[in-house]
Amino acid sequence: MDLDSIAINFNETGILFMNITLAFIMFGIALDLTLENFKIVLTSPKKVLTGMFSQLLLLPALTFLIIIIMKPAPSLALGMILVASCPGGNISNFISSLAKSNVELSIILTIISSTIAIFFTPINLAFYGNLYEPTQAILREVNISWFEVIKTISLIIIIPIIIGYLFKNKYPKLAFKLAKPMRIISMGMFLIIVFGALVLNYQNFINVIASIFFLVLIHNLAALFSGYFSGHLMGLPFKDKKTLTIETGIQNSGLGLLLIFSFFDGLGGMALITAWWGIWHIVSGFTIAYIWGRS
Repeated sequence: MDLDSIAINFNETGILFMNITLAFIMFGIALDLTLENFKIVLTSPKKVLTGMFSQLLLLPALTFLIIIIMKPAPSLALGMILVASCPGGNISNFISSLAKSNVELSIILTIISSTIAIFFTPINLAFYGNLYEPTQAILREVNISWFEVIKTISLIIIIPIIIGYLFKNKYPKLAFKLAKPMRIISMGMFLIIVFGALVLNYQNFINVIASIFFLVLIHNLAALFSGYFSGHLMGLPFKDKKTLTIETGIQNSGLGLLLIFSFFDGLGGMALITAWWGIWHIVSGFTIAYIWGRS
């Protein structure tokens, strides 16, 4: 089957719901944001810089290496690059708490990576997408606009975070009460997006699961390894290494799907591998959290 010829079914209503959901998720993250939390950046910059290195530099590089070795179809390769270029997913904070890791560090990393995704997501996508010749052809054909990507990320990440932070400062008691249920609701809405995309494209998914399952498994393991190895290399405590492992292994695949439907017309293999990533990283994340949470 020609994966690149698959057309993904996802209408404008679905894209609008995805936009609203991601903005809602970012608003919820901002309810956990305090100036006190940012002291970790000043007192322990090594932890934050290591997390950023793992997520923004090492993971995309490892992804490119996997693509060179495994040589997946062009749309699958570009989907892997896009996932690796996305910021950390919001459920990483929840999973970090279950794993008894450094939750404050997890929140800081999620907020920072989500904020600077406005620059790093298009930069990494363009750099590695053009570096690999098969995906270079797709990027040229689509002619993705950096301005449009930045505008989209700003609307669903930067603005909701600012609104959430202002809301927290205006209504601190209400924000405290809303923070936990909003994380749960956000996770549910995110799962609806991923499963909805799979249900709408059930037959396509069944036809290609054999092609994408092993790729996502290897890719996700590389992401988890990237976080743990970076923390180990910098001599961080085990609690922080757990956080970096989860933060790097849980990517914002919802943002990835939105960008695919907005700028790549729902390109088949690209959308399918990103949607499966969205499911699999939850499985791997909760598995790790269960093991570490009991230890």
